[in-house]
Amino acid sequence: MSEVTTKTLVEAGITRQGVFVRDDGTPYPGGPCISQAVIRGDTVYLCGVVTPEIWRNPSNPTFGDVQAQTKQVLQRIDELLADAGTDKSKLLTAQIWLADMSLFAEHNKAWNAWVDPRNPPVRACVEARLTHPELLVEIMCTAAR
Repeated sequence: MSEVTTKTLVEAGITRQGVFVRDDGTPYPGGPCISQAVIRGDTVYLCGVVTPEIWRNPSNPTFGDVQAQTKQVLQRIDELLADAGTDKSKLLTAQIWLADMSLFAEHNKAWNAWVDPRNPPVRACVEARLTHPELLVEIMCTAAR
């Protein structure tokens, strides 16, 4: 299989960053056809972000505990926001999916250490079965620029 690359697409005032598609516009086998970030005007929409370890080392049977995964996800969110010309101080919303709500307190420690306390977004946190059994957290955000 060829290496997975991402593209930036711009059309009709919408910028799509980190698009996972092949040169012919079709998705990679087994992968989703998604953008990591979509920018429309002064609003940035991020996809659901999971630990990058699932892409870096998919054969690894574990991706860390919920605090480690949350920190990795938040670091990736910082990178995606910076690429889009904004930062966590401009977050508007956050939707969080935890594989098990008993992990909420541990997840929240990492979240509270990261979030801008002067500009916290509105947030929902629910339990859901995620796409890989070792994934414990997924976060999707919307931010202003």
